[in-house]
Amino acid sequence: MFDFLKKKLKLFEKNIEAEIESELKKEEKKEQRLQAEPQGQPVQISPPTKPVETPPAAPIVKEEEPVVARKRALRIQKPVSEEKKQREKQIDKQIEESIESELQRALQTRKSIEETIGVEKKPSWTIDEKKLDELLWDLELGLLEADVAYSVIDSIKKDVKQEISRVPFDKGKAGDLVETVLKNAIGHVLKTNNFDFNRFIDERKKPVVLMFVGVNGTGKTLSIAKIAYQLQKAGKTCVMAAGDTFRAGAIEQLTIHADTLGVKIVKHGPGSDPAAVAFDAIEHAKAKHRDVVLLDTAGRMQTNSNLMDEMAKIKRVAKPDMIIFVGDALAGNDAVEQAKRFNEVVGIDGVILTKVDADAKGGSSLSIAYTIGKPLLFIGVGQKYEDQITFNPEWMVQHIFGN
Repeated sequence: MFDFLKKKLKLFEKNIEAEIESELKKEEKKEQRLQAEPQGQPVQISPPTKPVETPPAAPIVKEEEPVVARKRALRIQKPVSEEKKQREKQIDKQIEESIESELQRALQTRKSIEETIGVEKKPSWTIDEKKLDELLWDLELGLLEADVAYSVIDSIKKDVKQEISRVPFDKGKAGDLVETVLKNAIGHVLKTNNFDFNRFIDERKKPVVLMFVGVNGTGKTLSIAKIAYQLQKAGKTCVMAAGDTFRAGAIEQLTIHADTLGVKIVKHGPGSDPAAVAFDAIEHAKAKHRDVVLLDTAGRMQTNSNLMDEMAKIKRVAKPDMIIFVGDALAGNDAVEQAKRFNEVVGIDGVILTKVDADAKGGSSLSIAYTIGKPLLFIGVGQKYEDQITFNPEWMVQHIFGN
């Protein structure tokens, strides 16, 4: 399961880990050079005695040396003495300020160096942006090969770039960190839409009408039977509506599932109006106080406009509480395009992805719900009725990154 996707993600992890380890070795060498270099340099940054030699005490005194000033000083001795004291105080203050300023500069220089050494000691290096872009380009190509939709790739790349570019790396732990970043990015994609299906059924007015759409061969009929099985286990009663009247085989197939599960089925003959089948099934559910109506529809190609219009007509008559698209995981990006088209015509409320157990690529599993902005409700992991599990992002992340 998801083997191809695993391979591409692992390759990205290895490449980026190798780049990180390479750069960290360079940083270690730089650190060693810095530590081995100038041990005597602190002498240059702490010369506090120099400013003491520079104060210009004499020039200020010399200003008082003219003859007039000297005579005046002899006449008024007290004021001159006071003035002299004030000047001396000013000189002392200037000297103190000069020394303090020089000490402050020395302190700041020393502090700056200590901070630099501290940063070097703590491995806070992050990968070069240009190199990261190159590695992300390789990741993009790998994800495209794994059938991941471009909008999903863009989201993953954006998250990875934001996290990796600002997170410091420690030697020997780069691989773990890169895997965590990837897990977070993929988890973000998978968690975009969470939906509690059982709670929805409990809270809606009965009967709850579920309309299933999708193309032929995706496993839609079996998915309906699996939902009926699940609802029965939860104590709910169901009615099946064989709305795929274009194929006699589809009516027969759904009838077999209904009989096996002991569920009432409402069906008309082949070629009859599917909207009429839906109407009758809903009326039966109301009369018999059934909880849920499971409405099958013909498998239609998303490119056939007439058949898609017929689907819109069924929606108008049935007024479903929820329209569920059933997609085949093995169809890759085509399943995403199908979901988009059905969403445009009838509107999709949720997705069931079948054959996930056989999906080696895994791209559609990541893409389908994110692309149309609707929740991924269930994934099919086998052919038995119990082989349809509620979608859980953690489960998928575990299987993508598990051994």
